[in-house]
Amino acid sequence: MNMKSRKEKSPVTDHLNLLLEIGQLNWAFKDSTTIESLLNKIVVMVACHMKADVCSIFIFDDAKKALVMRANTGLKEGVVGKIKLKSGEGIAGTVFEQNEPVLLNDGFTHPKFRYFKKSGEENYKSFLSVPIDCGAGPLGVMTLQRQTNHPFDNNDLKALQIVASQLATVMENIKVIQMLQHGTSVEARKGVKIRLNSVFLKGKPASRGYAYAKAVLALGVERFQELARQTFDRKYSLTNLNNALRKTENELETLQNSVEAKLSDAASMIFTAHLLILKDRSFLSAMNALMQKGRNAPEAVIAVAQKYIAIFRGSTEPYIREKAHDIEDLATRIIRNLAVKEAKLPPLRKHIVIASDLYPSDLLKLSAEGVKGIVLLSGGVASHVAILARSLQIPMVIVNDPQTSNISDGDSILIDAEIGNIFINPSKDVIQEFRDKIDESANVKIPPAMKPVTETKDGVRIQLMANINLIKDLDILKQIPCDGIGLYRSEFPFIIRKNFPTEEEQYFIYKMLTEGAPSGIVTFRTLDIGGDKTPGYLEMAKSGNSFLGMRSIRFSLKNKDIFRQQIRAILRAGAKCNLKIMFPMICSVEEFTQARNVVLDCIDDLAKSGKDFHGHPQIGMMVEVPAVIEVIEEFAQIVDFFSIGTNDLVQYMLAVDRTDEAVEEYYIPHHPAVLRAIKRVADAGIACGKEVSVCGDMANKKEYLKFIIGCGIRKVSMNTVYLAENQKAIIETDTTQARALALRLLSLGNIAAIEKELFGR
Repeated sequence: MNMKSRKEKSPVTDHLNLLLEIGQLNWAFKDSTTIESLLNKIVVMVACHMKADVCSIFIFDDAKKALVMRANTGLKEGVVGKIKLKSGEGIAGTVFEQNEPVLLNDGFTHPKFRYFKKSGEENYKSFLSVPIDCGAGPLGVMTLQRQTNHPFDNNDLKALQIVASQLATVMENIKVIQMLQHGTSVEARKGVKIRLNSVFLKGKPASRGYAYAKAVLALGVERFQELARQTFDRKYSLTNLNNALRKTENELETLQNSVEAKLSDAASMIFTAHLLILKDRSFLSAMNALMQKGRNAPEAVIAVAQKYIAIFRGSTEPYIREKAHDIEDLATRIIRNLAVKEAKLPPLRKHIVIASDLYPSDLLKLSAEGVKGIVLLSGGVASHVAILARSLQIPMVIVNDPQTSNISDGDSILIDAEIGNIFINPSKDVIQEFRDKIDESANVKIPPAMKPVTETKDGVRIQLMANINLIKDLDILKQIPCDGIGLYRSEFPFIIRKNFPTEEEQYFIYKMLTEGAPSGIVTFRTLDIGGDKTPGYLEMAKSGNSFLGMRSIRFSLKNKDIFRQQIRAILRAGAKCNLKIMFPMICSVEEFTQARNVVLDCIDDLAKSGKDFHGHPQIGMMVEVPAVIEVIEEFAQIVDFFSIGTNDLVQYMLAVDRTDEAVEEYYIPHHPAVLRAIKRVADAGIACGKEVSVCGDMANKKEYLKFIIGCGIRKVSMNTVYLAENQKAIIETDTTQARALALRLLSLGNIAAIEKELFGR
């Protein structure tokens, strides 16, 4: 009674039987003397269990750039090794390209069907085809065929997918052996990519704008290593090399002049190392010596570069180790100019860069190169690379999706950095939909119209301040009304350089800032390095958890010589402005007092020097660490002002790394604890007559402005791109209604309820 005939067995039972036999592939291995005989046993086994008339296995051959049939049962003899399909060609090629299965009752009617004469497949019209995927993309395809009176169904599809997944490891090893037989580097397997057509990926907007251009992969060391593995067939002369060196030097000088003119405060000769190495006689003579011994010019460049890289990387000094990146970049540039066609290195100009990670100095170089946009594969929208991209007005989207590994040089990329989407090789319809926005983004924008004074609907004055990262940010402030600079991130001249800027270098930069500041109000945040903004030359700030380690005011107080130089430069540059100085990441009253005493000591020293300086700056603090909330009333007695840095406040209150996309869903600025902390700071400041402002990302978002105003805060500082739209939001805000909203939000302990109030969802 419990026994069933084979016809009565459920598909699930058949699948389990198949799993058991495929799982015991050792039987097939023992009875097979060659790879071909092993594959042949597998297709016979699968065809038997699946009741298929035909079973074929295709493996992608990297050398031939084609799917090759490596095993078959059911078709006529002689087809194995003869049937080949390009990616996207035929049904199997389509399955491989799209990495998706296909189930067809009549495959002959499929638009991609490819008929092979003398194969005998005209008798088998029902198709089932699935990719063999090892996780990094398809290795090949398994295809079944039947006569049309016995079509496949979804149960067959699920069964074949299970079989293909079990066989993936076997196929991957066969592919490696196949590559060795062809003399192909095993490492090259990592470079096998699937062509992406009309692929949409959702990311996070990091720097607003639109861009449409060809992709170029900025892989740094990987790009150089790729060149080092390459074979250069053409013979290049010493004259060719010298011409390439001159061209590289001219290129770098042009880029340096461009970036100095555009970013005088941040450039600091970012191409200096490259230019100096080109002038180093030992570097040049080493290449000449190798060429005289018969080495081809590209090989000589790579060999000398590798020698320098090994020396630099072996240094105990972090600053010296950083030089290895300069050598990699320089060697890549020389070879691009030497072997244009063979190197196959697309220029960066007018391209969209795909990068796994970037330093702020890398971003400056990309800006100098004239890139159109950036797709960053790691980091957070509150990271300093993202903040710098906004100042440089480079559209940037952060995307964490495995499909990005298949983007190749030359793919067309469309960036919508307003909402965080990217389109890879988009269709004509998508391009047309974005055409006007792309054209508008590429043109120089006329600053939006703004009212000269920012007031709420009921006439309450709100100070609308700007966050400044680079001196370049002042350009837009000359064209739109602004009440001053509410935050100058003074760390940028530090993190984009190869060493600490001197007092005089800082004075030069800060002087440009104070002279160009609207209303003469400038709020300097002292050095805030660590976390996502650690200079490459600074070893100690990289140890352990950089967000919780020796960063911000802790670093300054441990390195008082550096701290004093910065304070002296600020006091001197701010001699004639309304100067405010605030300390980041303050945790205790004692810490604030120590930092303030450094300022007072510098004032005393400058008074004896006879130099112009500001002798009575307002001295305040950033509210970023949860510990200060519980003693905020004590702080209110001694500070001149508070500035709430919501980026770090949210991060530390919720224990969420704001640059880690894996936990981004937990980074919630409107968490009830965050909202209540903001209100408590506002109350403490107001009670003591001390100014309170918000300068973090929450001030950029108009959805939070009503709450901030409702807490009694009358000063907000934001990135310049948000000034116009947020002024409009403030003008439409009634303070009585804002106060009522704030009270409702503060009474809620449920995030979903808060979101319903704030966003209507």
